[in-house]
Formats: sequence, structure tokens, C-alpha cells
Amino acid sequence: MAHHNGPRKKTRYKFKKDIRRQGIVPVTSLIQKFDIGQKVHVVVEPSIQKGMPHRRFHGMTGTVVGQRGRAWLLSIRDGGKEKIVIARPQHLKAQR
Repeated sequence: MAHHNGPRKKTRYKFKKDIRRQGIVPVTSLIQKFDIGQKVHVVVEPSIQKGMPHRRFHGMTGTVVGQRGRAWLLSIRDGGKEKIVIARPQHLKAQR
């Protein structure tokens, strides 16, 4: 068989949206602003592929360390290491 190891492998249920959340995402999710040092949750929006972080970071919480274009740089601890994740604001939610 062919080698199937794409970036969205094993995400059939992980990236599934609730029936009431399907459709166009609100504009407010695109124009979110974050401060350096602010805590944010990585919640991947499956209908927008651009700026989508790796599936491993879905559900994790990180600290904003900077901005790169329209995307935000996050520092996330993964496996005992600090990792920098680049994600667009559609895939982020501010921690309350």
C-alpha cells in the first residue's frame, strides 16, 4: 500500500466540528489581537487550512512570544521541551 502520512492523518474525530458550529467562521476570530506573554489555547479550526498548527498541538495552551505577519508565535511545552508554534488567530482562543 501507499505511504499515507499527511499532516492531517488520524484527525477524523479530532478536527470534527459540532453540527451547530459548521459553516462560515465569524470575522471576529480573524481580527483577534493578543499581547506578548498572554496565554492562549490552540483550538484548530478545520475549515481554514492556512496557518493551521500541527495536530499534535490541538488542545494545548501556550504563551504568545511574538507575531510573524498575520500569524502568532506561541511557546508550548511538548515532551519536556519548549517549542515555537506558528498559528493564525482563527486557530487560537484567549485564555480566560
